[in-house]
Amino acid sequence: MRAEELRTKAMVSSDLRQDLDLTSEELPRLLELAHHLKKYPQLYNKVLEGRYLSLLFEKPSLRTRLTFELAAKQLGGDAVTVVGPIGDREPLKDIARNLDRWTHGIVARVFWQQTIEDLAHWSKVPVINALSDLYHPCQALADAQTLQEHLGDLRGRKMTYLGDGNNVAHSLALTLTRLGMHFAIAAPQGYEPNDEVWKVVERTAAEHGATVTVVQDPKVALEGADAVYTDVWASMGLEHERVQRRIDFHGYTVSEDLMAEAKPGALFMHCLPAHRDEEVTDGVMESAGSVVFDQAENRLHAQKALLVMLLGNPAD
Repeated sequence: MRAEELRTKAMVSSDLRQDLDLTSEELPRLLELAHHLKKYPQLYNKVLEGRYLSLLFEKPSLRTRLTFELAAKQLGGDAVTVVGPIGDREPLKDIARNLDRWTHGIVARVFWQQTIEDLAHWSKVPVINALSDLYHPCQALADAQTLQEHLGDLRGRKMTYLGDGNNVAHSLALTLTRLGMHFAIAAPQGYEPNDEVWKVVERTAAEHGATVTVVQDPKVALEGADAVYTDVWASMGLEHERVQRRIDFHGYTVSEDLMAEAKPGALFMHCLPAHRDEEVTDGVMESAGSVVFDQAENRLHAQKALLVMLLGNPAD
């Protein structure tokens, strides 16, 4: 399929505040575009010509910041980055209405989902959630692309997530179940996914023929898993809980022994940065089944596809 046809078929014109802002029809189209864009980047190098992104980062970042900056540049546009608290020096609604006069899209990595919601409310240009306390949709898109590269059609496959039921777990479940992938999470008591988000996950999974399970025993969750995923036990902003969480998450380290409870040849995934020999052993990180750096690479390609869909010049 020609690049122009893919772009037209995938085009949306809204925000990505959370995963379900991409409809169940748009999600596979975005992933199809991401695969094509990765294979033929030269076909898209002028799609954002004359267009600029505002990147707002309340939290530190390596992959998110660099991949969005590179994505804008490789698509023919550019990005400007502001690091620090949003809404301290002036009201957030004023910031949004400045940025939409200067740039064509706002990418925000923030502490609270409400910040994303407020930016989207006040901005006239698309707002992209680059991480909040509840969702990490850009990571989930890259993860879905990576899984498709290694497993093909995800319908009937199973993802097992071990650890904190956090933003990454929420977005993974919302994205993968809509592609027909079963999802199991093993989390210690008190660290389960957010109740309100999980109600949406359960409803979404049922609509797409997928199952979701929340248990405490990692071995139960790992049975039949095609892929195993974990994240740091203490996310940014929760570092003061790290000592207690090491105690609470005892037995959840993704080790070679735990990986053996999944299907033979199961993939290992991590959104990075990883604390080796804490939530995952160094051996698993460096194993043949580890696709963590494929995930990191695909942050660039999935986000380029997202930018093409949201901001691409329709006349190109």
